[in-house]
Amino acid sequence: MWFEVETEWLERDQPDGSLLCVMLEEGTGMSSNHFPLASHEIEIRVRYQETDGQGRLHHANYINYFEVGRVEMLRAAGHNYRELERSGIYLVVVEVECQYRAAAWYDDLLTVRTSVDWAKGTRIRHSYEVKRGEEILATGATIVASVSPEGRVLRLPAWLRYEPGGE
Repeated sequence: MWFEVETEWLERDQPDGSLLCVMLEEGTGMSSNHFPLASHEIEIRVRYQETDGQGRLHHANYINYFEVGRVEMLRAAGHNYRELERSGIYLVVVEVECQYRAAAWYDDLLTVRTSVDWAKGTRIRHSYEVKRGEEILATGATIVASVSPEGRVLRLPAWLRYEPGGE
């Protein structure tokens, strides 16, 4: 099914007022072009329950914010994880790293920038930057692998593949 493509276009208004046009694969509702966004930003406000005893954002929550960034990036591109799972593709985290530079505090408004470094074969590498205003609080990266519901490794569909300098 991934290789039999009939042109159908989906148009979605984006939060910034732009219009996203995505070519869909026949019968899947999934885009047939290459990775739809190279980077995306969201805002997250630090909630009280996410802080430690000193009122700082607990270090584990940066990893949660990375996941929110990945999920919302896919959504901004006109897709979602539920679609992927219904099509038999699960993206599981196989590697995560985070470097902490400065503390975030309760009620801070943070910006999480998610970028795709590459997406090829069976894996996607995302990088992240968490900022308060212009101050970088943390950076990090994850690698997710594409697997079937049974846990078998799968090649990424063409629309999810991305190599800098490529098509």
